[in-house]
Amino acid sequence: MKVAVYQTRPALLDLKANLEDVIGKIHQGREKGAQLIVFPELALTGYFVGQKYHTVALRLDSKEIKQLASATKGTAAVVGFIEESRSMNFYNSALVAVDGEILFAYRKLNLPNYGVFEERKYFSHGKQIPVFRLHDFTIAVLICNDLWHPSLPYLGVCQKADVFVSIFSSSEGAMGTEFSNIESWGIINTFYSRIFGIYNICANRVGVEAWEEKRSVLAAETAELISVDDSDQPPQEQSFNFWGGSEIINPFGQQIAKAALHKEDEIFA
Repeated sequence: MKVAVYQTRPALLDLKANLEDVIGKIHQGREKGAQLIVFPELALTGYFVGQKYHTVALRLDSKEIKQLASATKGTAAVVGFIEESRSMNFYNSALVAVDGEILFAYRKLNLPNYGVFEERKYFSHGKQIPVFRLHDFTIAVLICNDLWHPSLPYLGVCQKADVFVSIFSSSEGAMGTEFSNIESWGIINTFYSRIFGIYNICANRVGVEAWEEKRSVLAAETAELISVDDSDQPPQEQSFNFWGGSEIINPFGQQIAKAALHKEDEIFA
């Protein structure tokens, strides 16, 4: 099975532009012979969507998702997006579409809610690790923080997964200056390949995002709206550099394809 990973630079909250970019790359990947095309977490929206998450959410029966699925005719794709369910819950999801049809949307289970991460504030969590068959492989999809909890990858392997599709949006400095996301993801990606004997298709994004929504404080006694000084801004208003470095790793923990750092790229294996 030939695999492509597109390391994209999503425009924050620009659903139309991101959708056009992803669909265009699906067509490119298919023309280059890719049978599975993988995009990063939240590839259709950008990461720091904040309280505007609902403005870029898509239902599985929306025209945008149908258009995206239709583009996979003759191939397959995994694409990160914000899903709105029929019950009006919102999820950090990955669409799985094969040969023009929607198979399912995997919903991220472990939502971070610490430091600069506020996913649990806006999103509901998934309830299962589904797998699917493609060209004689059994594939499990995992999203970012899922991979920091080993029980979830293990559940995929228990269902005989021999390929992981691991999509994430990892930025430098998001966990402080004493922790290297680049080094840590390299260790994690290799670890799962070696310990479970699986192929690991890892897709990260690039680009810089800053949380633009200014916060304010309501003075209790005067009821006067006071802007917060720049020195007191919460971490979300800093800029975060998503570093890329997408990779494909074989069951021996060996890197067989590696994308560049800090710029858009595509890799095949």
